[in-house]
Order: sequence, then C-alpha cells, then structure tokens
Amino acid sequence: MGIRYYAYAFDDELTGYALADPRSFIGRDPLADAWGFPPGASSWTGITGQALPERDMLYLDKAWSLLQVITRPRLLGESPRPAYRMFEGDVAYCDLGWDPWVRAIAPEEVASIADDLDSIDDEIIRTALSRRSDSDIEYACDYLTIAKRFVRGLAADGRGFAYLIG
Repeated sequence: MGIRYYAYAFDDELTGYALADPRSFIGRDPLADAWGFPPGASSWTGITGQALPERDMLYLDKAWSLLQVITRPRLLGESPRPAYRMFEGDVAYCDLGWDPWVRAIAPEEVASIADDLDSIDDEIIRTALSRRSDSDIEYACDYLTIAKRFVRGLAADGRGFAYLIG
C-alpha cells in the first residue's frame, strides 16, 4: 500500500489539545476517510471519493515525499522553507513495518506555510526534482495544488492541522 500523508484540520480553540496529542485529531481509518469507504472495509467497492470536506482533510497520497524534497533545505546548514514544516517527518521502521510520524501545526504557523507554498513555482519544482521523471513532477504539482488550496483555506479560517505520515 505504501506510506501516505493525511492531514485533518482543527479549530483554533483546540490548538493546545492538538499540540499535546496530534494523533487524537487523526481519523481512525485515514485511508477510508480519503477514499470514501467505510472504516475497516475489506472490499474496495463503493469508493466515493474523500469522505470529509476538502476544508477539513488533506490527502496527499504518496506525493508527500516529493513535496518534502521541494521544501527541504538545499544545502547543509541552510534553513528549510516554511512549508517544510507540513511535510517534515518520516515513519520509524520497526520489525513489523513502521510507526507513523504525527505532528500538529498551530494556526499561527499556517499563514506563513500558505504564503511559502504559493511562492513555489514551476522553476523551483523542476530544480528540486531534476532527477525525477516528468510523471513524478506532474504528480507532485497536482498534489501541491491541492495542498495550497487546503492550507490557504485554513489560513483564512484561522485553523490549524494535524498530519500523519504512515
């Protein structure tokens, strides 16, 4: 199945709870939420699309790692782009697979992330992904557009989000 990215929005008044326990803001079955099937379903029939409104959930499939490459520091000692905060992390591998990475982003961080995402243009993407195929670049661009829309909406509403890579 692969390692995927899911983010769930939360309202400003829940920020303290989200920062203390971001996992509690992640859906019980994120893939079901993203693909629109009942949690725990053993059959993939009846997929209807994302179960939650786009303003409440972001699903980046496996593109998170490409978006991480675009936003991470280019040189040793260089600071990452503000948007890297929303893609940073990786699973912790263990004997039985992996443990997910989970983080909460406070509402006051969201506007700078949104502004940074908006500043990422085709040249930045192509430079960062220069060793990737055209299909990888297109895949990253498609999901970057979705991420921009999600984060820009959160910034407008004064909301934060918790995300899971796993």
